[in-house]
Order: sequence, then structure tokens, then C-alpha cells
Amino acid sequence: MNETQTFDLQALVRPNIWELKPYSCARDEFKGMAAHVFLDANESPYNGPINRYPDPLQETLKARISQLKGVPERNIFLGNGSDEAIDLVYRVFCRPGVDNVVAIEPTYGMYQVCADINEVEYRPVLLDEHFQLNAQKLLTATDEHTKVIWLCSPNNPTGNDLQREEVAAVIRNFRGIVVVDEAYSDFSDLEPLRFYAHRQPNLIVLNTLSKAWASAGARLGMAFASEEIIGLFNKVKYPYNVNSLTQDYAMQLLSQPEKVERWVNQIRRERENLLPALSELSICQALYPTAANFVLIKVTDADRIYHHLVECGVVVRNRNRVKLCGNCLRITVGTPQENNELLGALRQFK
Repeated sequence: MNETQTFDLQALVRPNIWELKPYSCARDEFKGMAAHVFLDANESPYNGPINRYPDPLQETLKARISQLKGVPERNIFLGNGSDEAIDLVYRVFCRPGVDNVVAIEPTYGMYQVCADINEVEYRPVLLDEHFQLNAQKLLTATDEHTKVIWLCSPNNPTGNDLQREEVAAVIRNFRGIVVVDEAYSDFSDLEPLRFYAHRQPNLIVLNTLSKAWASAGARLGMAFASEEIIGLFNKVKYPYNVNSLTQDYAMQLLSQPEKVERWVNQIRRERENLLPALSELSICQALYPTAANFVLIKVTDADRIYHHLVECGVVVRNRNRVKLCGNCLRITVGTPQENNELLGALRQFK
């Protein structure tokens, strides 16, 4: 992937953020020195180790993630889920009431929610009938106040990988920030774009422990980007944004990558078993290609089928009111037992 030309990061950043002097954590002030008596942060001396504030920059955890993800530590940001990084993009780059962002549609709903919260115009650009983007169409929707383009691959709720050539064209030709959300990339055969983030000055790649790493409750999200962008995120984030319990849990989980690989392989196998079984159902009108841990299926009557499944104790996501997803249900791939229960309930629908 070729590096973008004439990229000026400072011109994109909100001036007050560029000039911001971040809060100085107590733990930052003695960094690099040995200490065993801590009387600096007004912590209780009891109930160790949870009485102490966590490492504000999660350096030990980042070192482990760097080994597993193949990204230098200085190019990693960790947050309270990927949603924190999404919100930080708006707070760092977008002036409320002035700037705008462009995004594919349909896609993950938090991009627009965060835009609305931050009073930033959100410009959705419809995907084609195959749920693919057209780079030129996306770029045409931008103007001099467009700071960010949002992409998600594999996309949610459609499940498909975005065509890499079109994604590359957006990154290459847009002079603002391009965010590629790779929350589901562990289930895809495509090479993750995070390997390029530290060399591509306008690229931010998101990832998470919530999906393949089976840890949605831990709330740990990742952003991979240039050292300069990571520095801006660290300036703006709350000082202790990832708590000690999450950091400790993540360190334990990340020491077991072989277990996670087994989980991913099992989900991929179940996905391949589920697809033909769904396609044989009389209610199935279309089954869309997926590279994620979920399936988008078009059915005869999404609302009625959704409520039927709820009555059977099976919960899926009704996407009937999402553009391009009329009469569609999004179904997460579960265990063999869960998938069989889903199929049994769907076969009972009258």
C-alpha cells in the first residue's frame, strides 16, 4: 500500500487538541525510577494491589499485544472497548458544528451515534447491491470540512470483506483520516490492514478482544496508527481508561493464543455448517457471503420470524429497518448446540 502524499496531520487536528497539555498522572512522574513507597496519588495503603491506580499507558499489556499482533508498541492505543477509540477520533479531529465525516452504509451504528453526540455531520454513502463500496463515490461525498472516512471490514451487519483495492484507493486519495474497523478480521482470510497502520500516516485500524478473543465483557479495544496519532489519543483519553482488572485479565488471556485459535477455527467450521442449513430453509430468500462470525440472511418476513425466535428462546438481530437489509436477520454463529436450536426453531416457523 503506497503512502499518501502531502499529508498534514496538524491541519486535521482541532487546534485546541493540538495545543492541549494533557493531565499528568501521578504514575507518570516517577517513571524510570525505582520506588516501593507510594504516597503521591492519595490512594489507600490497604487492599493491595487493587488499591493502586493502573498503568495509564498499559505498557506491559501493549508489549504483549505487540508480539501477538505484529505492530510496534508505540503504534498501539488501548481503550475501554473500540467505542472509546471511535469517540476519540471525533474529539481529536472534528470541530463540532463545522466538520463532517463520511461512512459506508449500512455499517456499525456507533460511528453515527458518536457523530451525533459530538455534533458532527455524518454523511452515509450507500454500498452497492453486493455490499461493496465504490471509492470514487465515497470520495465524491467529501468536501473541505470532511475529516474522517469510516470503513468496516468485514462489515457489520453485512459480514463481507470490503474489496481491498477500493479500500486502498480511499486511503491513497483522501487527505483526511481513514478508519478501518477490523473487529471481525480474525474470522477473515484477508491480511489485516493493521500491519500497514504505522507506515500509513492517515490510517487508523481498530481491533478488539470482544469477538475472536471471546472477551466482550472485559471491554478492551485497540487502535493501531502512526506514533503521532497514538500520541494525540493519549493526550485526550481519560488518565486511567483501562482498569487494572481488565489489564490483568488480558495478560492472562493473551498468554493462551492457541486456545483462541481453536475457538476461531471452531466458529469458522460452524459457520460453514450453518450456511447450507440456512439456505435450505423455505423462509430463506437470500444468504449473503460472510467473512465474520455472523451470517446475514434475507427471509420472507423478518419481523414475524424474529418474534417467533424470541418466543422459542432464541435471540438474533432484526436488521429489517437498516438500508439494503430489508427483511434481513443477522445471526451470530454459536456452538453446535446453539446453532441446532436456532435451526430447529426456524423449521417450526409457519
